[in-house]
Amino acid sequence: MEEVNRTQGHMTASALRYRKQRQEHWSSLARRMDTWKSRGVHYHERITEVYRFLVSPGQKVIEIGCGKGDLLASLEPSIGVGVDFSEEMVDRARRKYPELRFMACDAHEIDLDEKFDVIILSDLVNDLWDVQAVLSGLDRLCSPRTRIVINTYSRVWELPLRLTQKLGLSTPLLAQNWLTVEDICNLLHLAGYEDIRHFNEILWPVKTPFLAGFFNRHLVKIWPFSCLSLSNFIVARKRPEKDAGAEEPLVSVIVPARNEAGNIDEIFARAPEMGAGTELVFVEGNSGDNTYEAIAKAMAKHPQRRCRLLRQTGTGKGDAVRLGFREASGDVLMILDADMTVPPEDLPRFYEALRSGEGEFINGVRLVYPMEKQAMRYANLLGNKFFSLAFSWLLGQPIKDTLCGTKVLSRANYEKIEKNRAYFGDFDPFGDFDLLFGAAKLNLKIVEMPIRYRERRYGETNIDRWRHGMILLRMVLFAMRRIKFF
Repeated sequence: MEEVNRTQGHMTASALRYRKQRQEHWSSLARRMDTWKSRGVHYHERITEVYRFLVSPGQKVIEIGCGKGDLLASLEPSIGVGVDFSEEMVDRARRKYPELRFMACDAHEIDLDEKFDVIILSDLVNDLWDVQAVLSGLDRLCSPRTRIVINTYSRVWELPLRLTQKLGLSTPLLAQNWLTVEDICNLLHLAGYEDIRHFNEILWPVKTPFLAGFFNRHLVKIWPFSCLSLSNFIVARKRPEKDAGAEEPLVSVIVPARNEAGNIDEIFARAPEMGAGTELVFVEGNSGDNTYEAIAKAMAKHPQRRCRLLRQTGTGKGDAVRLGFREASGDVLMILDADMTVPPEDLPRFYEALRSGEGEFINGVRLVYPMEKQAMRYANLLGNKFFSLAFSWLLGQPIKDTLCGTKVLSRANYEKIEKNRAYFGDFDPFGDFDLLFGAAKLNLKIVEMPIRYRERRYGETNIDRWRHGMILLRMVLFAMRRIKFF
């Protein structure tokens, strides 16, 4: 079978003919676009909006199949590199965006030895001779933090697109690879990647007041209309490879504590040492009992433990967590509620899931194992199950439990969430959604860690199920606006 020869780095005669035909086609289009404008402008405007949502400004970005460079430039990269096999396209891109780098090169033969934060293949896999070979070749451009973003036409639109091209209403294309999302995810897997999320975009590619916005921002996100979308988006990353020789990091466990004096000694006795050492950062939240004094006394009794005690000046658990993260010394950040309903002995599992690279945001889940009798009321359990379905749909990754207090991530990723916090604003009194929404917005790989949820031994819960249930409903509406229907 004739194919791209990956070992010798050259293309067979059939592949070369295929490439030459497409180079001539896109170069001809580049010259034509100097005086002709496709009616499909709204499609490209919406694609650009989606990429601007997915890619934060200031990142190092490479777009393969960049055309005239408009999409790449719109993302405001700190370093932007565009690759296209059409000299005519690259020439126009260089003149239009001199601040970016452009190179004329076939996607199968990229010879760069740089790492990028984001790799974009926009409407490219449709046109490639060997998709798997191109994906495999991206390895040298990837670090463990790199995100690959692909968008491609859905086969549902094969006939409508042929018709619009014949009528001169959209950019003319040669015969396409009509790959499904499942096809692309399988090719990503074969090339050493895993998909993080995929979603549908664009039902109405024509710029029409009200109609286009309603169809493309709202209706396309809802089944069964999502099955009729024009474009499929896939976000992927390299499959993790644990580096056995890497240095173990310091772990900071943030313990928000309000009216939890009776649990403090047990935290000191049971919290394990992890990595290069464990730092306990207590954030006392203006308790009505002697929680602050109990923590200070326990610290004096355990001088061998690395500890810090902070007094919260704001209100709410979210404020306490942000204070703890800001003052912590570790490169791995954990949250452990002081009520001890999540056993501290489970924290090493979270650490290993993060350390191995299997997940970049580890979220505790209380709804897998049976709970102790009084651990969670039945109404709370039903509410949590409803919200798990809602947030899984909203965030595009499985989220079984939104309010388990134990969450783990690296300091580097927390700092990215913090940097992008302005997108959401100060909206979350719990702190859980600030982190979950931020992780989803950054396309971090969210992994859920089942734990056995225990009955509270001391004090009373600070959660009011009805009042806080209404807050959760507001969070659903907020996420719909800022994440789903953007």
